[in-house]
Amino acid sequence: MKNVIILHGTGDSPDLFWFPYVAQGLREKGFEVWLPQLPNAEKPNLKDWLPFILENGRFTEETVIVGHSAGAQIVLSILENSDVKVKQAILISGYAKPLPKTENDPQNQDEFNWGKIKGKAGEFIFINSDNDPWECTDLQGKIMADSLGGRLIIMHEGHMGSQTHNQPYKEFPLLLELIH
Repeated sequence: MKNVIILHGTGDSPDLFWFPYVAQGLREKGFEVWLPQLPNAEKPNLKDWLPFILENGRFTEETVIVGHSAGAQIVLSILENSDVKVKQAILISGYAKPLPKTENDPQNQDEFNWGKIKGKAGEFIFINSDNDPWECTDLQGKIMADSLGGRLIIMHEGHMGSQTHNQPYKEFPLLLELIH
């Protein structure tokens, strides 16, 4: 069965932003959707998130994995540490290079083995904004697209979901169109 894994970012939960809208739309299209509450979301840590996702998620050649912000960065870690090639990897407001850090920022990877990740998805799509207030901009998307290939979509939509910056971003029809 076709399945989609949707991973939220720092301080978020499955009931925020476009997550419920996309999950419902995908279920209506016949996808099985896993949209978990990631552990310790206020202070994400690779040591918590990666084992949780790898142990509880179902990864096959029909899997689409979607990540937003820190959830997008964890998608890169999943692909680097998994032996399964997924159908699509879609990273929204993702980042490849470290952002300016504070003590509450995600403790995820700062460097990736691009060669190891490159063959782990049939298709890579990067959606970044040119006006992202968290610096997860189109420049970060370009680094990922240049490193992995795939499609870079540049928007002017901020972080595409942020409580801090009052960006509710409740619907994401483009994402529904991209997932197949």
